[in-house]
Amino acid sequence: MKPILTLFLIFLLFTACKPTSVIITSKKTAQNKGVYVAPVTKKSSVKKEKLVQTDSKKTPTKKTKISDTEATDYELNTDSTSYLVEQLILAAKENIGVRYRSGGITPEGFDCSGLMYNIFDLYHIKLPHSSSDQAKLGQVVALENAKKGDLIFFKTNGRQISHVGMVVEITNDDIKFIHSSTSSGVIISSTNEGYYKRTFVQVNRVLE
Repeated sequence: MKPILTLFLIFLLFTACKPTSVIITSKKTAQNKGVYVAPVTKKSSVKKEKLVQTDSKKTPTKKTKISDTEATDYELNTDSTSYLVEQLILAAKENIGVRYRSGGITPEGFDCSGLMYNIFDLYHIKLPHSSSDQAKLGQVVALENAKKGDLIFFKTNGRQISHVGMVVEITNDDIKFIHSSTSSGVIISSTNEGYYKRTFVQVNRVLE
């Protein structure tokens, strides 16, 4: 019996000392044994912001169109007279008060034909510098048919045409002209004045 009992005790001792742990040699084995759980990868809660492209160029400001009713209309009150004639008259009137100067063709002093020469020359119209030669230009018209811008001639020395002016205003019974007189320089006179009524010769239309 002793040998049998001894063997039984040795068997019990061997089984009691046998280790119960399991050697894990891989992640797969650990997962199978339930001793390893793969970590759950959490999705980031940060949302990607959508990039908004902005155009750095500014849209030009739209200009307001002026309506026809807002626009100012400039109408020339020509009185059947050309724009050029009106400009000649305005230019001549700028010289009112300039002294008389024999042979003068500048604002420092004018004679009668020199005033006409200067004013027309401003608009590139060349006139001769003598009243008698200017009287040969254009077309002679009756006094009652005179118009603004016409040249008007007189015989102030009693022999031949010696004085000239330019018609600047016409009324029913009067014609006013600008000229350079020996006594007063550049002035506006009337054909109704006795002196000019007596010495009047003709009116020439030099502009059409």
